[in-house]
Amino acid sequence: MNNIAKIDRRDFIRLGGMAGGGLAIGVYGGYDTVGQMLPANGNDTAQLNAFVQIDTDGSVSIWVAKVDMGQGVRTSLPMIVADELDVAWDDIRVVQADAHPDKYGRMMTVGSSSVRRGAWMGLRQAGASAREMLILAAAGRWGVSTDECSTDLGAVIHSGSGRRLLYADLAEEAAAIPVPDKPTLKNPSEFRYIGKPMKQLDTPAKVRGEADFGIDARPEGLLFATVLHCPIFGGSVASFDHAEALAVTGVRHIFEISSGIAVVADNTWAAFEGSDKLDVTWNEGDFTMNTADIFEHFAEVAEDEGVEARSEGDITAGLATVETGVKAVYEAPYLAHATMEPMNCTVHIQSDWAEVWVPTQGPQGVQSAVARLAGIPEERVVVHPMFVGCGLGRRSATDFVADAVETAMKVDSPVQVLWTREEDMRHDLYRPAAYAKFEGGVDADGDIAAYQLRAVAQPLSPTGSGSRGGRGGGAQRPDRNAVDGLVSMPYEVSNLLIDYGRPRPQVRTPTGYWRSVGPSQNCWITESIIDELAYAAKRDPLEFRLSMLGNAPRIRRVLEVAAEKADWSTPPPVNRGRGIGLVIDKGGYVAQVAEVSVEQGALRVHKVTCAADYGFVINPLAVEAQTVGCIVNGLAAALYGEITLANGGVVESNFHNYQLLRIDEMPEVDIHLVDSDEEPGGAGEPALPPTIPAVTNAIFALTGKRIRKLPIKNHQL
Repeated sequence: MNNIAKIDRRDFIRLGGMAGGGLAIGVYGGYDTVGQMLPANGNDTAQLNAFVQIDTDGSVSIWVAKVDMGQGVRTSLPMIVADELDVAWDDIRVVQADAHPDKYGRMMTVGSSSVRRGAWMGLRQAGASAREMLILAAAGRWGVSTDECSTDLGAVIHSGSGRRLLYADLAEEAAAIPVPDKPTLKNPSEFRYIGKPMKQLDTPAKVRGEADFGIDARPEGLLFATVLHCPIFGGSVASFDHAEALAVTGVRHIFEISSGIAVVADNTWAAFEGSDKLDVTWNEGDFTMNTADIFEHFAEVAEDEGVEARSEGDITAGLATVETGVKAVYEAPYLAHATMEPMNCTVHIQSDWAEVWVPTQGPQGVQSAVARLAGIPEERVVVHPMFVGCGLGRRSATDFVADAVETAMKVDSPVQVLWTREEDMRHDLYRPAAYAKFEGGVDADGDIAAYQLRAVAQPLSPTGSGSRGGRGGGAQRPDRNAVDGLVSMPYEVSNLLIDYGRPRPQVRTPTGYWRSVGPSQNCWITESIIDELAYAAKRDPLEFRLSMLGNAPRIRRVLEVAAEKADWSTPPPVNRGRGIGLVIDKGGYVAQVAEVSVEQGALRVHKVTCAADYGFVINPLAVEAQTVGCIVNGLAAALYGEITLANGGVVESNFHNYQLLRIDEMPEVDIHLVDSDEEPGGAGEPALPPTIPAVTNAIFALTGKRIRKLPIKNHQL
């Protein structure tokens, strides 16, 4: 899985895009969705994942084939290469890789996978291979053994004589040396950068407004556009009158595209003004469901026979031994991504060529979509991934790209399509709403006797397999995202049955990946039920959980740390309550304790104590920032997050009725990264799910009120 493939020197130079002499090292071994190495191509190489280049002028370029959404990949990934290569941090240049059908492997930036799937070992080997080739070049020039040579910040040193040769002076010679099959990696004790807190390289540019996000793309001759979509899901344009819209100064073109009506203008403001003045008659179709209708349907599905997702022991026998029973229904709403930067894409299409500037999580998906829509070969589609002003999974889709391509195909110039905030909110791909029906209880000894849960939630694709179509097996298998966070709970339960009910196609709310995906709602369901069972057993919620984590040492450890740092063993201050939430998600193990108060019905989250085991941490500063960001998202979802439907369309339109966490509501966050020698895990999502149950369980501890339906704003406390 982590082999470095040998390829021809000319291929390295071509792949590295070297204008002059130098050394270019490729990390070969594209990875599929589960991290398995793909087979080699006909030229005896697999797909390129990332590479490093050393030029004869002394510059060191490191390509990053993932997309920056604020998570710091343009710092953490170069740290890995620079450390193994042994170069000065100030000497590197980070290059964002453009999309390529296969050159970089899977460029999709999702699932907290930028480091944990392939990049960790692959990039280490890239740096180490280059370092060994440079040592070989120096040893050959001096006529000495490589054992007598070492490296130090961009130079090879001969131990016997003290002679030094800069990498820049050795680059061309090193490029002629075959790539080592198994380069020697540094011992972690030798790391200069990896594991150390490093400031993100792109922060100054972002602070100064110099970083180019998608919305900042400005190719020559650019026109600006927006698209008006039918407010009802599944609807289409019946007719429209654009006379008043065309009268707006700056508006140039108005025409229909497959998703709605495009308004093209000299500037974004004119495009928005023009769209406001369109007189449109919509063919609204037959989808008229309200939120209440959808949950009523979910409840009906929950009464049908489900598809088994996980089973342990004998649930019927377990139910017969229940001493204190618990029955509960949990409901989680649809959630919008509400990204800071609305959906946008800039496209320039000519007869046999296209260029795209886009804030995307899937550059290759954009490349394929543009090629398909414009009838252009993929190799003739150039995609420049821009800085992403918040992704959260939304920008793994290409619906907004399709809007831009169809618009650009009708005008003879590059066009930037930018959705209004209202269009962005009402035409999102929403985190699926979820319904869970639970029955179970504890026995006379206070242990779980039976745990039976049926989950109902829309799948993220028609096949129920998520975005990778077909692997889920359709209706005969549960949707893996709908049950993720339910079936993956770490507790030892003797008699357990979790199954899945698939909603009928009549529920047409468009759904998509949302930060942490299934665990974002299912961790709340699981950890709330475990809390209910702890109180039914009259046992401390912490002790109850620990008693069932004997086979899960990593999550047990973070729970113990979180409880210790939150001072769980000491009663909370007067009029405050504490609650616990934990999750295993995307290679991360996270436990949290929330401390809350309620005054005159108003909830206040005072503190969130978080312990996390993300495996070996590349950049602690970036990981801590991601953890805080997760907690902020989790709090917003717990307190306010809710997309509602009326007559087949979304009610919420902007931040006045889709509230996020305000700065004065931010609690104290106490983060503890648990030391680990395990392979790096995901850090961009796992800290979100446990925030929600930690807060709702704290509310119960304080008030005795169990929150079984989100968001909290809809409850009287």
